Amino acid sequence: KLLTWAQQFDDVVWLDSNNYNQQYTSYDAVLAVDAFTSIRTDFHQGFEKLKEYQTYCKDWLFGYLSYDLKNDVESLNSQNHDGLGFSDLCFFQPKRLFLIKGDQLEMQYMNVVSDEISDDLFAVEHVREAPRGTIHNDIKIKLRIHKDDYFSKVENMLEHIHRGDIYEANICQEFYAEDTQINPLETYQKLNGISKPPFAAFLKMDDKYALSASPERYIKKIGNNIVSQPIKGTAKRDLNPDADKRHIVNLKNDKKERSENIMIVDLVRNDLSKTALKGSVQVEELCEVYTFDQVHQMISTVTSKVSSETHPVDIIKSTFPMGSMTGAPKISAMRIIEHLEASKRGIYSGAIGYFSPSGDFDFNVVIRSILYNQTKKYVSYSVGGAITAKSDPFKEYEECLVKAKAMRTVLEN
Repeated sequence: KLLTWAQQFDDVVWLDSNNYNQQYTSYDAVLAVDAFTSIRTDFHQGFEKLKEYQTYCKDWLFGYLSYDLKNDVESLNSQNHDGLGFSDLCFFQPKRLFLIKGDQLEMQYMNVVSDEISDDLFAVEHVREAPRGTIHNDIKIKLRIHKDDYFSKVENMLEHIHRGDIYEANICQEFYAEDTQINPLETYQKLNGISKPPFAAFLKMDDKYALSASPERYIKKIGNNIVSQPIKGTAKRDLNPDADKRHIVNLKNDKKERSENIMIVDLVRNDLSKTALKGSVQVEELCEVYTFDQVHQMISTVTSKVSSETHPVDIIKSTFPMGSMTGAPKISAMRIIEHLEASKRGIYSGAIGYFSPSGDFDFNVVIRSILYNQTKKYVSYSVGGAITAKSDPFKEYEECLVKAKAMRTVLEN
């Protein structure tokens, strides 16, 4: 009901854990709407502008970081096709905030709208939810990279690996539809209903939408503690319980998947060490397999501690983009990725989340997500996979299709 009521506003961020029993979850769900102030910018000095904005506001801020902020961190550029047109960075300070934990709802309203609380509560209570399962899309999904071309790009990536340019890199491909209209809220509800991930997000910024069923946390700050939980390693689910258990065991013991995960764990450890107190970087979990509605995933948890003097935006800048969506070494991998991919990633493989007034933050990784530009009538979703020396191009392609299944099911009905 809250999310349906929120559709009247131009700026909306809804974050939903889907009641997933996760050790580091602060809230079950959060809704922020109705911008009081905001920042939208391209990548040029993007993190510095965000740092100034967060320092000035010292309030709740909600929004996203696009993948192309990499161009602010390193001497990189993005020349690939962009059908979506999202800003590289966008955050807003909400007038209305709803924090849900268990059976408690905390509402925080700015003074300028505080006299509207009772009216809003009445409107939420009497909102008429749209019936589920009513989407009848006639959408024709196109591939930006066709199958044979994908195989060729993976072979090219393998040449870089065998030559020693990189150890691992994540290559992504876009699926899209043009001249297409969708109902963003219904589409999100259906996608979230299929996947029920712990880091789901519905983001609306004017005419642009991100409908995310992400299973991955990028980075979280709680006080002086930092947590990053990279995903590397995917196996499909099976309706047969015995077969499903075999998939879990096979994923746990898969040397190629474990090596992928461990490489990225090393990268995350290195990134966190840039702001960590000496000796505080720890690997709390290594290559644990978690089960979701659509897939099994191999997840590691890396933690660190930071000084209270360290600015929260500096922590994000020093780890961005996340290692799970780039590769190792990170800069070399990003250069090769940019050359081989056909689409600008934009908000895909970026992050959606928030800053709290105390400087804490929590961000997901924008994967398993449908992106929509309502004005351009352009719908897009992308999937990718890590390429290592042991990668089989055919198996990598199959893994991409497994990851794309939920988005395609929702869009093509």
